[in-house]
Parts: sequence; C-alpha cells; structure tokens
Amino acid sequence: MRPRKGWENTLRRHLLPVLVGLWSTLLVVLPAAAFDLQGHRGARGLAPENTLAAFRAALGIGVTTLELDVGVSRDGVLVIAHDPRLNPNYTRDARGQWLGATAPGPALNTLTLAELQAFDIGRLKPGTGYAQTFAEQQPRDGERIVSLETLFAEVARWGGSSVRFNIETKLTPTEPALTPTPEVFAKLVVDAVRRAGLESRVTVQSFDWRTLLAVRQIAPLIQTVALTVQSPNFDNLVDGRWTAGLALATYGGSVPRLVQASGAATWSPNFASLNQAALKEAQALGLKVVPWTVNEPEAIERLIGWGVDGLISDYPDRVRAALVKRGLPVPAALPAQPAQ
Repeated sequence: MRPRKGWENTLRRHLLPVLVGLWSTLLVVLPAAAFDLQGHRGARGLAPENTLAAFRAALGIGVTTLELDVGVSRDGVLVIAHDPRLNPNYTRDARGQWLGATAPGPALNTLTLAELQAFDIGRLKPGTGYAQTFAEQQPRDGERIVSLETLFAEVARWGGSSVRFNIETKLTPTEPALTPTPEVFAKLVVDAVRRAGLESRVTVQSFDWRTLLAVRQIAPLIQTVALTVQSPNFDNLVDGRWTAGLALATYGGSVPRLVQASGAATWSPNFASLNQAALKEAQALGLKVVPWTVNEPEAIERLIGWGVDGLISDYPDRVRAALVKRGLPVPAALPAQPAQ
C-alpha cells in the first residue's frame, strides 16, 4: 500500500533535514574520534617531559590523549617517569646541582615519593645531546615528579573530562630488580585507574608485554597497546621475554599477526619500521595502528596520508597543524592553565 502524497511531503519536510543533520554530524564526529593525536610525555618538545607543565602544554594545544610513563617508588606509588633511574640529563638535587653524568642516578624504587619530589626536573642540562635535540623545550624550574593519581586529579580540575591517557609501564625483563613484578605493576595501574573512574579513557602500553597480559586478566575493559621497536640498537620482537613468550616465527614473521595474538587492541611501532603493507595488514586484522615518536613534518604528513589511526609526537602542535591543513577535525584545546 502506497502512502498518500501528503504524507510523503511531510516526510520530506521533517525527516529529511533530520537525516541530513545526523549524517553531517557523523562526518564531523567520527574522523575526530578516529584519529588519536597523542602528546608524547605530555609535549616533550615544548616543555619538560612527563611534568604537569608538559601535560598542560599538550592540553592547551589540543590532543586526544596524554601519553606518559610510569614507574613505582619505594613506597609503592605509581610515579610519572620514563627511566627506572633518575635521568642526569634533566635532574637537579635540592641544592640545584646536576646529577653526575658518570654514574647512573638512583633507581626510582630506592626512593619514596617524597624523596623523589626533592629533585627538580624542570630544565634540560645545558650542553648535553638531549638539550640539543629538544632546543625548543621551554624550561620550567621547580617541576617535580608527580604521581599518576595527581595527574588524574589535575586533568579533571583543568576540565579535561574527555581527555584520554595512554600509560606506559616501564619495566624490563632484563633488569627485574628495578621494578615490581609484571603482575604487581599491572595491579597498581588498574587500581589507580579504577579509583579515578577512568577505565573507559585509559589504554596501557608496554614494550614488555607481560604487563599487558596481566592487565587484561584483571581488567578486560582496559584496552592494551603492544609497543614494538625494530632498530639496529634494539628489537623487542627477537626475545620472547619481551613478548610474553610469543615468537614472531610462529606467525610467519608478521608483526601484525603477532600483535593480534597478544590480545592488544592497538599496535604502536617505531615509525621508521612501519610500511604501508604492514599498516594495511594490521588494520585488516582489526588493529589500530598508532606509530611513535613522529616529530618531523615530512614523516607526520606521510603517515597521515597512509591512513594511520593516530600519532604519538613530542610536538603535538605539528601533528595538529598537519590535520588542520588537510581539513581534518582536531581535538578541542583546553583553555590555558595558570602557571603553578
């Protein structure tokens, strides 16, 4: 039975604009959600890494995700730091003296949170290769190592209600004495995320896939990210201790298939080792692909053109500019936060 012509006109008049509006909204919203713009260690190229200053800088630019690293202090607190020992490239003691460059700094797990916070990590040591690499980084004297719990609370206070967190567990199977076991480490992370009510806004990543397995066992709602590096200096795929016992040869040498077998939802390779064929294979397997650490404009443009699902960068402003140039949606920037 065919509807009367008047009814057809009513449908056109009222329903069609709604459908067009919904479709327009999808065109705007879906790409923004699809591309994951991550500020590496906050925004390491612009502010001292893994500090509140760096995270504020990233949010002021406008990122989807804050990428960060965590270790564990002697008193069992998750602290935001990349290295298992204090890094002499940017660490000064309470007297303002740089840590000695001839010996490694003290390990995080030998100091309490209060003891760690006596060190100033707000400036790169002049004359070092690290300082030359990040010449645009603006010093912020007085920045301290903070706990993961503090970052969660600060981002909420700044109004970052939709910002995501990509938390890297920093441990290594070759130096087990520097960190808790993978199971203990994973539980500390999961407990902190659950206390903050952030299970839906967190991913956990690692080069040591044992923590990823442990996270999935106790918190299946938290997605995991398999980090890989294939370079002349280090390759975490040739030693099963890093990949929770999985062997690349078992999967015909296919890194995407290996990552899929790990149970991770996302593959984050070092960008120089990624090619288009591997990207497409991974995406066909249902994996997201978010390379690290992509800083140069040429590489940013190339990888966006390939169709990666996101990028991790020390310069999120450069990635954002490339997205805007292509007419792609970008995450909202939060209002500038007052210096503390």
